[in-house]
Amino acid sequence: MSGESNSARGPVRTVVVDAEEAGQRIDNFLVRHMKGVPRSHVYRVLRTGQVRVNRGRIRAHYRVRAGDEVRIPPLRTGAERPPPAAEDSAWLEERILYRDADLLVLDKPAGVAVHAGSGIAYGVIERLRALYPRERGLELVHRLDRDTSGCLMVARNRAALGIAHRALREGRMEKRYLTLVAGRWAGGEREIRAPLLRGVAHGGERLVAVDARGKVSVSRFRPLTRFRDATLMEVDLSTGRTHQIRAHAAHSGHPVAGDGKYGDAEFNRRMRELGLRRLFLHAQFVALDAGDGRRAWSASAPLPDDLRAVLERLEAK
Repeated sequence: MSGESNSARGPVRTVVVDAEEAGQRIDNFLVRHMKGVPRSHVYRVLRTGQVRVNRGRIRAHYRVRAGDEVRIPPLRTGAERPPPAAEDSAWLEERILYRDADLLVLDKPAGVAVHAGSGIAYGVIERLRALYPRERGLELVHRLDRDTSGCLMVARNRAALGIAHRALREGRMEKRYLTLVAGRWAGGEREIRAPLLRGVAHGGERLVAVDARGKVSVSRFRPLTRFRDATLMEVDLSTGRTHQIRAHAAHSGHPVAGDGKYGDAEFNRRMRELGLRRLFLHAQFVALDAGDGRRAWSASAPLPDDLRAVLERLEAK
């Protein structure tokens, strides 16, 4: 094909989902079966209906079932990107909080993406695969925003991934965050139940908004420490929507410190004067109950030094 010396189109394929793959979101299933295809292309063919399951169109949140027949269209794979060097990923070992035969949890630093895409060559999952090349089943159980630090759970085999995803769907996974929000929080613990709708703002930036047409989203905010013009909060998530804490915090009138998308510019300016250089959002605890009465996993990540220093400066004001 002229003008495509660094790319090629493969044939149309039909892949039958096996029992171990059942329960995955269709986008994650496709990424596994379309090596070398940018994630942005995967989402594009999903949006345009080129991917069919059992000859019908599906949405990006569809979860594949054992026996599903998935039609994968011919896609341009592009030049294969070499994997990251194992020595360049060795620092991840020092951040592993928990590991057994099925799962590992690591303390992801802020500024590091969980996967490649949108101009990012390598994320945490690509680096883990380079670090442990013999482990063929490494997959993200959930995601964290690039600017969020803390507990990130990774499955080490397909069976563990299926268990974790079922736990997520059935509410048996606990995710607890620490965040600093603008203003003094009035009262005590509060549940925010506000549906979130994903959209695209000017400039192509993906945002979410509270909207009756959106997905059910539930966050429980608990004040820990009140400062003069800010409050340290603990947040439990009953659902895991994109930017959920950030959007719900802004909706409550208490946006997250350092949030350039949903936050308060003047408050963010004052926090920068105290040394805050990023989003004040940290995944401090994650726990998963396998549901079989035997297996349970949990891990916690300490608040990073940069965020702790901001709290110390607020305390001294």
